[in-house]
Amino acid sequence: MRPKPDARVSAPLHWDEIEGCAPEDFTLATMPARFAAIGDRHADIDQHSCSLDRLLELSAQQERDGLGDAPWPPNYKKQAGEPPRVQPSKRRVPTSLRQGYGGPPKRERRRKHPLVEIGRASKKEDALAGLERWKARHPDAAGHLQPADLLVDAMRGRFKTWTRIRVNLQHVPEELRPAQEALDPDETPNDWANVSEADREAWRRSHRKARSE
Repeated sequence: MRPKPDARVSAPLHWDEIEGCAPEDFTLATMPARFAAIGDRHADIDQHSCSLDRLLELSAQQERDGLGDAPWPPNYKKQAGEPPRVQPSKRRVPTSLRQGYGGPPKRERRRKHPLVEIGRASKKEDALAGLERWKARHPDAAGHLQPADLLVDAMRGRFKTWTRIRVNLQHVPEELRPAQEALDPDETPNDWANVSEADREAWRRSHRKARSE
């Protein structure tokens, strides 16, 4: 059962049914007729046993590569070997301290993977063109990249979005990893470049009003 007004239920499907169905097709009202017409899709599940060997091998490989168990839900007791239950972007380590503006020392965030930033552009196609130029300069490193190593992010400014491209070098041998270079292209948008002072002040007032509400 699902906590929905139409009382949806979990329903097993054949692969050829997936494209033509929707979750609301399977409810307490519709499932009796479905069972009467096609029977129980789970009826012969025990006749198709599978081995867990490949899954266990993958788990062991990921553990060796440092990809341990995902964080458990917060209502579970902390598990042995479980990574910190905090977003990676907020995880900090006290290895390198930087003095803040009159405040306590600030700790730098720890990078889990070796990342290099390629470029920033207001148009996605311009940023992708910069990525192709980077690949042409570093063909040996580019040959080791996997699809998931290319990080194309839509960044939100105050008034518009722009594109940032980074490359994760985790699958590139250390001796082939290029160092961080000057961004190509380097078009970090200036949201205020063509905004008059009157419009800026109007935006600030509306922003302050929204925050106070």
